[in-house]
Amino acid sequence: MNARPLPAIAAPSAMDRTAKAARNRLLPEGRLAGPMPWVIAIMMFLTVLASAAGIGLAQGVKSLQAQLTGRLTIQLVEPNAARQASLAQHITRTLRSSPYVRSMQRVPEAELSAQLRPWLGEDMGAIDLPVPALIDVMLAPEAGEAGIKAVRAAIVRIAPQARIDADASFLAPVERLMRSLMWLAAILVLMMVLATGAVVVMAARGAHDANRETIGILHLLGSTDVQIARLFQRRMALDAMFGGALGFVLAIGALLLLGERMTDTGSELAGLMSLPPWGWAILPLVPMAGVLLAMAAARTTVRRSLERTL
Repeated sequence: MNARPLPAIAAPSAMDRTAKAARNRLLPEGRLAGPMPWVIAIMMFLTVLASAAGIGLAQGVKSLQAQLTGRLTIQLVEPNAARQASLAQHITRTLRSSPYVRSMQRVPEAELSAQLRPWLGEDMGAIDLPVPALIDVMLAPEAGEAGIKAVRAAIVRIAPQARIDADASFLAPVERLMRSLMWLAAILVLMMVLATGAVVVMAARGAHDANRETIGILHLLGSTDVQIARLFQRRMALDAMFGGALGFVLAIGALLLLGERMTDTGSELAGLMSLPPWGWAILPLVPMAGVLLAMAAARTTVRRSLERTL
């Protein structure tokens, strides 16, 4: 019995090989084409840093407002130490019974002396300089302006010479500065996004103009504008993925280093501006958004260029 011959495997047609070669010219395999990935890496590095700065400043403004809202500092200066102690106790008892006061604490004299010692010297005791009495007052959330006025009036009745400072008004310039820097960081993020989109558009137009003959071959082989636009989109997506990942890793490393340096300073303001957990969760979305932006910009640019060509 004669064996039936096996069916021959069809070799790829010359047209398929030509189409594949043309597509490879538009999308080189195995390498990163041109400076685009590195430009995107720089843009992403700056964008992530600006985003982290904006988030940290927003958290700092929120924390500063929460800590300073409703806080008063009472400074009582009296040459007679015994009378100063008596007035301080009287003020403390009065405020403790006030419905507008949530908590209060008198700053220990030893702590005040330690803070003044760098300015007055180690032998400040020999100067016989009276150390003022400081009382930190935290008002109740429902106190409002009426509660602040009532507390002020009660203190003035006991000690007219007492100085009453609202911490919120004292640090208002710092809050305004932090808020201005926060909006500046937001503007920088927006500018970086626009710059990244513009770079992708220019690169897509340049690639389209440099490959007009190849695009013509693909049209002759039956490729549609949508298929050609997808090739450019894939190429830009690969460049954006590499550049975005590189810029993101470098930015995170810089943020960790800066955070460590700020922690070493021991500044409370630096602690207020630390990134919250939700901020660290948002930062990885920045390079993802950059990849989507690059894909959309490349696809739209190439489609419009192809429509103008035809």
